[in-house]
Amino acid sequence: MLYEILLIKADNEGIDVYEKEIGKLKGLYFDGNIIINSSIETYSEKACILAEELGHHYTTHGNILDQCKVENRKQERRARAWAYERLVSLNSLVEASKHGIRNRYELAEFLGVSERFIDEAIQYYKDKYGIYREVGIYIIYFEPLGVLKKI
Repeated sequence: MLYEILLIKADNEGIDVYEKEIGKLKGLYFDGNIIINSSIETYSEKACILAEELGHHYTTHGNILDQCKVENRKQERRARAWAYERLVSLNSLVEASKHGIRNRYELAEFLGVSERFIDEAIQYYKDKYGIYREVGIYIIYFEPLGVLKKI
């Protein structure tokens, strides 16, 4: 299960992960510690949140809770991008296509993430690359989502 794999990755990096009630926040990273809100019900959503918090570990610094500050919003975006590129990588989209995955629900199940995370990742890639991106002998279209093999 993806969540367990990410927990092992965090442990290997010396990051402690706790599940606790933290109000409206879904996750929080500080000083080598991650808290995942214990009210989150699915492992797929927990995996998405844990990946983003790991992204904070690798890409951000300081207290960025005040999202009114532009620099904090940029750091938040970097952490999310880190998570998107690891959990919904371009290569994983190609692999999903090879396995006959044809819609967002199946893709979310295949990758172990939430459908919302899929939608956000696809939007991230669309913003970054435009409507498509070539990956080796494949073309990944982001709208509508699809993977084609070049001839």
